[in-house]
Amino acid sequence: MRRDREEPDEAYADEMLTISPEQVCFVIVKAREFDVKEENSGLESGSNASDDQLSVLEESREDSVQQELVSFISNLTEDEQIDLVALAWLGRDDNTLEDWPSIREEAASAYKPRPGATARYLLGMPLLSDYLEEGLTMFGKSCEQFEMGRL
Repeated sequence: MRRDREEPDEAYADEMLTISPEQVCFVIVKAREFDVKEENSGLESGSNASDDQLSVLEESREDSVQQELVSFISNLTEDEQIDLVALAWLGRDDNTLEDWPSIREEAASAYKPRPGATARYLLGMPLLSDYLEEGLTMFGKSCEQFEMGRL
């Protein structure tokens, strides 16, 4: 993470984001689960029945995590979906919090009000969880408490 940035004012950060840190953290945690399943799916299938059964369980689990993420993201408001995409973009490149208004405006212009479009776009983004976490950090927010509560 980049540590050379000054901490934003909490009230300013809350004003700028329409999506709650808890919602972003939920997506981060689920995206990590999804990424782990995607990485494991690249392994060669075993030659015995127990390996094949494990593969079926992994695919079923992957589908449930993906479905949960798609459902969650699709049920966010339009502004929350735009913020989620903009946070990923903010954290993806060498941006600063000062770039937020233009990045969010660009995300709003790119928004497609088709069911599931935002979720499909985000799930296709490598390192989504890292980008969202970096973007959230720029707003002075963290998933530390959220993740501790889930353990």
